[in-house]
Amino acid sequence: MIGNTPRVLVLGIGNLLWADEGFGVRAVQLLQRDYQFPPEVRLLDGGTQGLYLLHHVQEADVLLVFDAVDYGLAPGSLHCVFGDEVPRFMGARKVSLHQTGFQEVLLTAELLGGMPRHLALVGVQPQVLEDFGGSLSPVVKEQLEPAVAAGLSWLAGLGVMGRRRDQPCDSEPLGAEALELARYEAGRPDAGEAPRHGDPRVLADPRLRFDPKPACDVGTRISVDVDSRRPI
Repeated sequence: MIGNTPRVLVLGIGNLLWADEGFGVRAVQLLQRDYQFPPEVRLLDGGTQGLYLLHHVQEADVLLVFDAVDYGLAPGSLHCVFGDEVPRFMGARKVSLHQTGFQEVLLTAELLGGMPRHLALVGVQPQVLEDFGGSLSPVVKEQLEPAVAAGLSWLAGLGVMGRRRDQPCDSEPLGAEALELARYEAGRPDAGEAPRHGDPRVLADPRLRFDPKPACDVGTRISVDVDSRRPI
């Protein structure tokens, strides 16, 4: 239990466009839809913003983070980390560059004297990451409700209570409506229209050659006019 009225930040980080990497954002979206909180509690889709999240973290007394984390466990495993252990797990065995960015946020906040007093990470072991435009894999999606329950339990231990809504709130989505989970999944083209890992019709064609740089004649003289008053 913490005294006075703590400022609480519940943060989901990750990239919705890369399958299980979007777990953290999906968890916070679920909290927003199904639960109400006191005004001092803020739910935020942190995406992959990195250091742009610094001031939000510095303003918080309590920070709860949801993310996909490579714990080295079986896919879909849920694991919670608390206190000083959180920055270490955010930087070890990185799933994506956004975790490097958020580890820097925590370390910078600590150096500036603005680290939240209470810190928790609710993470799930991802199964699928390299599926652009994909949604959560089934084993990871199954952990959304347990992850939310774990986060709510930790907050309740600090005296921060979330109340389940009588009806899910779909009128105030956290993030772009087009990226809401059901709409996102329903709107994705099938694999025939939008190949997931490269189009084999192109990649297998021996007549196609990919060269990012055109051939350059080393004898060609290139001049650049940096002063329009003195033409070359």
